[in-house]
Amino acid sequence: MTAVFSLLIVLSISFLITRFGTAALTLTGVSHDLARLQSVSAFTGVGFTTSESEQIVNHPARRRILIVLMILGNAGIVTAVSTLLLSFLGATERNQWLSRGALLIIGLAVLWLVATSKWIEHHLSRVLQAVLQRFTDLEALDFAELLDLSGRYTVRTLHVEADDWVEGKSLSDTQLFQEGVTVLGIHRENGRFLGVPRGETAVETGDGLVLYGRKDRLSELDDRRRGSPGDEAHARAVSDQQEERRSQQAND
Repeated sequence: MTAVFSLLIVLSISFLITRFGTAALTLTGVSHDLARLQSVSAFTGVGFTTSESEQIVNHPARRRILIVLMILGNAGIVTAVSTLLLSFLGATERNQWLSRGALLIIGLAVLWLVATSKWIEHHLSRVLQAVLQRFTDLEALDFAELLDLSGRYTVRTLHVEADDWVEGKSLSDTQLFQEGVTVLGIHRENGRFLGVPRGETAVETGDGLVLYGRKDRLSELDDRRRGSPGDEAHARAVSDQQEERRSQQAND
């Protein structure tokens, strides 16, 4: 019976470690969902070779966090498996098997409820972030929360084609800011990146415009084509943004 309790304790500690990893990665600017995925991935030893993973491993602080998670995860998984085997191999009677199995199932069910509880996750994350900010030099940069990326707004790359409405215009001529769209940067076709581009910067075919704005607005802009229909769509977008600003001011 002691072995079952030991296993549940190991699993509980593993849960806290992955939550610590999630909170730590979040403080480096990673979105909560990506931080949780990478934390669990590193702890369990399951790798994901995606562009998002490259953003993690190319960052020094994030690499250190993942290394710690991998080391602790390797030890934790081995301990958990060993404890589980010892628990059931030590049972000599049928009643012992049943009682230990029932206790294990109940314990796992409780841990699952705790792990999937949004209320517990919210408050635990706040506590862990406070601890990390108090005892580490990680800076709180949860861009997903700061920019409301889980709500109406998003960051999206618009790949410019020859017949797009923005193609051939300077950023100032597009007046995207009047539509409530901010140009964060431009990926040129030759691999060059222009951060916080100026108004006179021209938009060219093959560019990747990194935009921040409302999800519906960015989707419409991606489908907008050059010519009078595109100009009319721009005018409607500007009018819509002005109306939204008036509504926001009225609610302030």
